[in-house]
Amino acid sequence: MKKFRQKVAFFTALADFLLINVAFALAYWVRYELEWIKPVAEAHYVPYRFYFPFSLILSFLLMLTYVVQKLYDYEPKKSFSDEFTTIFTGTATGILLLVAIFFFYRPLFYSRLLLIYAFAFIVFLLSLIRVLRNIVLGMLRKRGIGVTRVLIVGAGDIGRKVLRNLLAQPHLGYHVVGFVDDNPEKGQGYIGRFKGLGGIEKIPQILQDEAVDEVIVTLPWMYHRKILSIVEQCERYNVKAKIVPDLFQISLSQIEVDDLSGLPLISIKPVAFRRWEKLVKRAMDLVIASVALIIFSPLMLIIALAIKLDSPGPVFFKQVRVGKGGKEFVMYKFRSMRGGAEEEQERLRELSEVDGPIFKIKNDPRCTRVGRIIRRLSLDELPQLYNVLKGEMSLVGPRPPLPSEVAQYKEWHKKRLAVSPGMTGLWQVSGRSLLSFDEMVLLDLYYIENWSPLLDIKILIRTIPKVLIGEGAY
Repeated sequence: MKKFRQKVAFFTALADFLLINVAFALAYWVRYELEWIKPVAEAHYVPYRFYFPFSLILSFLLMLTYVVQKLYDYEPKKSFSDEFTTIFTGTATGILLLVAIFFFYRPLFYSRLLLIYAFAFIVFLLSLIRVLRNIVLGMLRKRGIGVTRVLIVGAGDIGRKVLRNLLAQPHLGYHVVGFVDDNPEKGQGYIGRFKGLGGIEKIPQILQDEAVDEVIVTLPWMYHRKILSIVEQCERYNVKAKIVPDLFQISLSQIEVDDLSGLPLISIKPVAFRRWEKLVKRAMDLVIASVALIIFSPLMLIIALAIKLDSPGPVFFKQVRVGKGGKEFVMYKFRSMRGGAEEEQERLRELSEVDGPIFKIKNDPRCTRVGRIIRRLSLDELPQLYNVLKGEMSLVGPRPPLPSEVAQYKEWHKKRLAVSPGMTGLWQVSGRSLLSFDEMVLLDLYYIENWSPLLDIKILIRTIPKVLIGEGAY
């Protein structure tokens, strides 16, 4: 994995060097050939060969600046915004250094407008190449190339916390080979797609058989002797070991640190949203839902008419769902099935394609002709905008469960009821019906613990292409 990251960093740096020169050539072309902003007098026209040495100088200045700013210390967890900020500030620094060289060298030719163009083109091209690189790396990770194979030690609350963080952030490049526990019973079975590999006594064999790169230990610190033994085993097999210490078994986003005359005081924030967060989220829901209802009202009328003409029965389907804190409410959808469909569910339960308490069939025989279309495009969920306006749901949040599903929840599943359910959520943009129930809950809990207005906006934006292509919708 280390060699793979080094190769990525090397080829990224090589691409940057070439693109800086391409950007400088483009800047020259725009300034002297296209003359976008200000025409160039014939007497001031300068052939590109005179600028080429300065293009090379700028390339080396920028590469040096980027190296100093650690742009090429490639880590999958480094976000695009972090790289963009480094590129922007580094390029500005390099351009200023080139201006300083011009000031002391005093060449007869010197276009300040060209340098402005060069700055814009360099930032654009270097950012673009990183977008393309991340897309390619994402495709490679799906094939198991360039991933860190990790073993989780501990199947309790903290182990599940680690699993949901890795599941929600595939760009980190981790592939979980499975989990073990000091209690052999907990080390069996599955948590979503993640397979139990037994007790901790099997770790040496797993490290060899599964080609593990990294071990994350999530056992309580009271078992420090076991933890130290596991770390020693990892060292013998040249595998990196990381430990989640007791104090930070809670996400850093839930920790507040105060200072009392130099004495650090650490407090834990509640998982549920704070008052200002609730106000921001509610305001977003009201504004976006109101605008969406106005925009989609003609489409909703057409759908209602199509449902009425296609099959007998009401246009809307009403169903009791469980909301925040376990409170029940009536959720609205466009009817997509024939009359009496709910009574047929038990007969078809064996055909369910999702594990856990959820009932889902890809080609549900109860769907009407119009129903198949609107379910495929998620248009049957548009009436839930009314639930959002009523405050029973949010635009983004966990999927609203049925009371019968909640009755089958394990204790850790119930934590997803801490916030209002949503029309879309992290589970939808991460696979929707293609995910297992446990994986869906892991993503819901990650969302609750890491909520921000920006996260909601990202999920809403990512929902649009998922809906258009109908990925995982049935």
